[in-house]
Amino acid sequence: MSAIIDKMADDLARDAIEAAEAIGDEELVNNIGKMLASSSTTAEEAFMTAARVRIALNRARKFLDERIDKAASDLDNS
Repeated sequence: MSAIIDKMADDLARDAIEAAEAIGDEELVNNIGKMLASSSTTAEEAFMTAARVRIALNRARKFLDERIDKAASDLDNS
């Protein structure tokens, strides 16, 4: 059952993050987490964990891509 919950929570987290970015609502993920907590703390915990991990990985990927682009640009300008 845990794998099913984790998959569903991750799917929802992915969709919520995408929607939050599209509509510019920084609180959307937290609001969905609060709504889930009112009916299922298990679902809320799985969702928030998935959302935090996805957000962190997205930020890390963006940082890495920026560093690679900068290094490539520095090499081109040398």
